[in-house]
Amino acid sequence: MSLAASALTLPGRLHGVTLSLEPGQLTAIVGPNGAGKSSLLACLAGLVTPAHGTVLLGETPLAQLPPRQRARRLGYLPQSPEVAWDVTVETLVALGRLPWQGAPLHRAHATPAQDHAAVEAALSGMDLADLRRRPVSRLSGGERARALAARVLAGAPEWLLADEPLANLDLAHAAALIARLKAEARTGRGVVLVLHDLAAAMNHADRVIVLAGGQVAADGAPEQALSPALIERVWQVSGEWLGEAGRRTLSIA
Repeated sequence: MSLAASALTLPGRLHGVTLSLEPGQLTAIVGPNGAGKSSLLACLAGLVTPAHGTVLLGETPLAQLPPRQRARRLGYLPQSPEVAWDVTVETLVALGRLPWQGAPLHRAHATPAQDHAAVEAALSGMDLADLRRRPVSRLSGGERARALAARVLAGAPEWLLADEPLANLDLAHAAALIARLKAEARTGRGVVLVLHDLAAAMNHADRVIVLAGGQVAADGAPEQALSPALIERVWQVSGEWLGEAGRRTLSIA
């Protein structure tokens, strides 16, 4: 089911952004600082209401979906998430299952066995099984980032929306997370990532959307959207791509 934005406008941040995202793809949103990337992702997640424009999930306006139903279908990982209580890693990840457990006095939407399996898969996928009993306060920055990503994955949403998910990870865990997200896209989920790393977008995304000044400057396959000419126009730097497809690096002149 597609996730589409029509003429999204936020004063000072987005100016008439229109796009349609398809499931089964990993889409990267890139752009300079202040381009509107995080604002766009928050609108797509239904966390920010635009001054103008509409976000549709399929044919349904996102604003019309009840919060619990929206939470089951859209998983959002902010750039700087906060953890209010010093719970264990396992408890934090299990919070991703809350949308599936139904409201009080209402029928549950998932069995305890399904919840347990989803949490175990997320812990394993983020290499956190050995840290399940550790309090969040005793995690490193990278471990905490992985635990928060696991919480979103445990919810098994139709769409995974993540703002700079690779920022605090070491090379090995960044590679593992991007591989996991690509695998999620191959299962039919929609995956949308805000990235600053243009090489990660070039090598791993199926589609790249470039924002500049709150507008779409380019949208297409990585080789097209991240051409040297476009990078020079948007980022004001000269560079060229080196290496073979899937292993490219950007050399800045």
